[in-house]
Amino acid sequence: MSMKTETQVVRAAPDSIPEPRRGGTMVPRWLRWALAGAALLVALWLPNGLYPTVAVDIACWALFAVAVDLLLGYTGLMSFGHAAFWGTSAYATGLAAINWGLPFPLAVLLGALAAVLLAVPVGYLAVKRVGIYFAMVTLAFAQMVYYIANQWRSVTQGENGLQRVPRELFGLDLTDEYYFYYAALPIVAGGLFLVWRAVHSPFGRVLVAIRDNPARARALGYPVHRYKLAAFLLSAFTAGLGGGLFAIGHRFVSLDVLHWTTSGKAVIIVVLGGIGTLWGPVVGAAGVTRLEDWLSFAGFEQIGLVTGAIFVLAVLIFRRGLWGTITHWLRRR
Repeated sequence: MSMKTETQVVRAAPDSIPEPRRGGTMVPRWLRWALAGAALLVALWLPNGLYPTVAVDIACWALFAVAVDLLLGYTGLMSFGHAAFWGTSAYATGLAAINWGLPFPLAVLLGALAAVLLAVPVGYLAVKRVGIYFAMVTLAFAQMVYYIANQWRSVTQGENGLQRVPRELFGLDLTDEYYFYYAALPIVAGGLFLVWRAVHSPFGRVLVAIRDNPARARALGYPVHRYKLAAFLLSAFTAGLGGGLFAIGHRFVSLDVLHWTTSGKAVIIVVLGGIGTLWGPVVGAAGVTRLEDWLSFAGFEQIGLVTGAIFVLAVLIFRRGLWGTITHWLRRR
């Protein structure tokens, strides 16, 4: 290969990177807009068909799951410690709202930035590892954050948690969960659009190339670690948006938001919905949250047993996840 040819390969544009897989099929543009319109209608209807508190939880968990899917589905990085960013944002949002009386959108944004600040050193060290080693590094950092939050009781209140987190929005009364849902919906939509725009850009196509063949992406001249770190920071920011809204929505922040099981729940939601689809995590968040609410309302205590059994069945039957299986079936038809 001549020197000129090699230079052309190294400087290849992102157009030479393969398109992201969307549940195993290429989605037409008109269908994307139709799905987006249907999703908007469902989002507007949601607090009317369900309890508003459940609707808020679905929106928050959808943001969290999409953040995890950005790493797992589009970058090939399995994070078992994303609860660190979800929980850090929740605490930062709660403290900002309690101590400074910030309007909740500003408090949530501040919490998301705190999550990004934490993600910088964590991501810098973690992205240099792959596979199970990356997962263990993120889990170890998450456990460290959990321990710090438990011991730093003068700030986090320890096991008692942050209570009576206000929902300030320029004097508007948002004590009713119904009105708070619609006030928080633009933040949720903005976070989802941010991730969607990222994965459907040249940046997202490079991430897919890194996921499929990092050695080839490196040979094409792309700094693999920098792209992974950028995806990690974007994922932490999105998870932070969800964690901040979760704190404001419940008006309470406990140590559970930092527990490793919170990260595991997000991974389960992504796998159930469909890895690498973006729509799948949203569907999975709605299904898991609604199921947990129904079981809790029915007085069933072993909720984890049911959700675990459903997860095993879904993995065995729907190997592409619910949304991935639907899109694959439509492609074959």
